[in-house]
Amino acid sequence: MIEYAVAVGSDRLAGRLFGPSFEALADVPANRVGDILTELDSDAARETLARAEVLLTGWETPHLTAKVLRHAPRLRRVIHLGGYAAGLFPDGAAGITMSDVGVANSVPVAEYSLAMILLANKDTFRAQRLYRERRAFIDREAEFEVSGNYRRTVGVVSASRTGRALIELLRPFPALRVLLYDPYVTEREAAELGVEPVTLPELMSRSDVVTLQTPLLPETVGLIDAALLARMPDGATLINTARGPIVDAEALERELVGGRISAVLDVTDPEPLPASSPLYDLPNVLLTPHIAGSMGTELRRMGDMAAADLARYARSEP
Repeated sequence: MIEYAVAVGSDRLAGRLFGPSFEALADVPANRVGDILTELDSDAARETLARAEVLLTGWETPHLTAKVLRHAPRLRRVIHLGGYAAGLFPDGAAGITMSDVGVANSVPVAEYSLAMILLANKDTFRAQRLYRERRAFIDREAEFEVSGNYRRTVGVVSASRTGRALIELLRPFPALRVLLYDPYVTEREAAELGVEPVTLPELMSRSDVVTLQTPLLPETVGLIDAALLARMPDGATLINTARGPIVDAEALERELVGGRISAVLDVTDPEPLPASSPLYDLPNVLLTPHIAGSMGTELRRMGDMAAADLARYARSEP
C-alpha cells in the first residue's frame, strides 16, 4: 500500500480537482495521508510529507525546495495538475519522478481559442453589437463584405502544448490557412503539424486572427510590442489566452482605443484590469475573466488523469 499526500491552494480546490475522480480508487492500493497541505513548513505538513511516497500538486502549491524535500525522504513521485510544472522542485531532485498531467488544461484553452477564432472571423461580435443597437436586420453584404471562415489566415504564436492542441483542432477547417511562429519548430515538424512556419513579423502582417499560445518566460515578456501590433491588418483580431505580460499593455490599449484592430482577451496585464480601464467599454474588445483554462466540469478531466497516473504507479504499471 503506497501513501500519498495532496498539496494545493485550498481544501475547496482539492475537492474540485480530486474528489469525484479519486472516489474510483477504492480498489487501488493507495491511501491518502494527512490533511490537504496548503503550506509545507508547519510541523503537521512535515509529518505528512515524511510519510508520502507520492505527492499530488496543482495551482498555488508552494515550491518543493531542497529544504522541503529534506522532510520528504520517502517521496518518489510528484503528480502535477494545473499550469506549467517547471520550477516546482529543484533540478536533479534525486530519485523523484514528475508526472505533469497539466496537459489536460491545454484542451479547454485550445477549445476556447478555436471558438473565438471562428467567431472573430465571422465578425460575430460586431454583428451582435450592431443588431442590439439597430434592433433590425442589417445589410450583410454591405456591412460584412470580408467576414467568414473561408480563405482566412490564422496565426498561432508558439507550438506549446496548448498551441499544438489548437493546431490539431484547426485541422478540420482546410479553408483556414494556419501560420506558426515558433523558432524551435523545424520545417519538417511544421509540415507534420500542417502549418506554414513564418517569422513573427510576417505572422502579424498576414494573419486575420493572431492567437497567443506561448508560455510566460523572461524572453516572452513584451514579445508582442507596438511595432508588431502595428503590422496587424486593419480589422484583424488578437486573441490572448496565454498571459497578459506577453503583450505590451500600453501599446495594445492605444491600438484598441484607436479602433483599428479588435481583441479577445482572457488574460490582461495587470489582471484584473483596473475599473478605470477603457478596455471594459470598447466595442472592439471582448474581455473574459481568465476562464479559458479548466473550470467547472473540466477540472474533472485533470482529476481523472491524476487518479489514473496514481493507480498505475500504485500497481507498478508503466
